[in-house]
Amino acid sequence: HVQLVESGGGVVQPGGSLRLSCAASGLTYSSYCMGWFRQAPGKEREAVAAVDSLGRIRYVDSVKGRFTISLDNAKNTLYLQMNSLKSEDTAMYYCAATRLYFGTCSWFHGEYDFWGRGTQVTVS
Repeated sequence: HVQLVESGGGVVQPGGSLRLSCAASGLTYSSYCMGWFRQAPGKEREAVAAVDSLGRIRYVDSVKGRFTISLDNAKNTLYLQMNSLKSEDTAMYYCAATRLYFGTCSWFHGEYDFWGRGTQVTVS
């Protein structure tokens, strides 16, 4: 049974920083993707960043240079360090995971099997 639990959201002023954490349990695949998605009210859920079991990382263009995704395998925890936050970063942020069969991590949320409940980030 895979469980993902996010934490670290909050309210921050523009230009500020937050670090999100996602504690994972039960994820036993040797090849996998883990990622951060976000969804603002009235908008589609979008991918923010993803990392696979080989350490390959990708970011959506709007967060490149500001956000950093990392995975601590010893702690089974995924992180998202968010710097220089903007009002447009305001959203519910979700941690997601899936088995990776081939290629690189998908940008499509429908291809992720496991989800956390989300943590709210408000930049205001």
